[in-house]
Amino acid sequence: MTSTEMTAPVRREWLGVLMLVGGAVAIGFAPIGLRLGLDDLGPQAIAFWRYTFALPVLTALVLLVERRAPRKPNIYVILAGICFAVDIGFWHWSLTLTSVSNATFIVNLGNVCVGFLAWLFLKERPAPMWFFAVILAIGGASALSLGGTAEGGASFVGDRIAIIAAISVSGYFLCSKLARRTLNGLETLFWLTLVEVIVGAIMVMAFGENFLPEKLSGFAVPLFLGIVIHVVGQGLIITGLGSTPTSIAGVIILIQPVMAAAISWHLFQEPLTTLQAGGGMLILVAVWLAQRGHKVDPID
Repeated sequence: MTSTEMTAPVRREWLGVLMLVGGAVAIGFAPIGLRLGLDDLGPQAIAFWRYTFALPVLTALVLLVERRAPRKPNIYVILAGICFAVDIGFWHWSLTLTSVSNATFIVNLGNVCVGFLAWLFLKERPAPMWFFAVILAIGGASALSLGGTAEGGASFVGDRIAIIAAISVSGYFLCSKLARRTLNGLETLFWLTLVEVIVGAIMVMAFGENFLPEKLSGFAVPLFLGIVIHVVGQGLIITGLGSTPTSIAGVIILIQPVMAAAISWHLFQEPLTTLQAGGGMLILVAVWLAQRGHKVDPID
């Protein structure tokens, strides 16, 4: 095997890692956008319009980039879409009841747990360093969430709702990884979003929310979430997931609560304490260790 052939998988994986980091940074703005849009729409309606605004953009991208219609969906992409819609729906709900850092931390525990699911179901055995990185990540995320002051707006009810979202996000990552075996990143995100539009509409009706805002300006936040967060952020994550081990991806996505907590510091009067700032640094160290401890197996 030539050196070029051996380095190709490494380059693909590092590109995947960079995509995941970029996606995690982008979706760090998601809870901020939600908070800003609650004056015009309910949390479920915001999620529904996020998917709805993203769908035509994704359709155009598939047709332009692939020069064909998307391939037939598999069962895993449908399951992933359901899991994602449930995840976002309950996460949005929790964000109205607890602090941004708390809700985001709890949901992202599902990203860490998916590494164990990938080990069990996908036979992706993590490197020993990954376990140490997970301990650091959970410790850092705990400090980021629980190290705040009472003014942070935490709520036990909101935290319990976020746990449901965390379980759903584990299913989303696992099913998305399986879906990528027969679909490329764009096709996967297209089918995910189509399923999410349907499930999102059901959740709007189930929660008794209005589909339309009183003013046209009420669509501004969902439009931002649809293009920047969903198309760009989730697009980078889904694409990066195709060439990155699920366990590593789950740790990398923990950059999101660091971003969310930092941004919400001034916007929502949820200042970071010294303990929380230290927790954020621990998460970043964990991300670095998780990736550094993984080696790409040579292709025969």
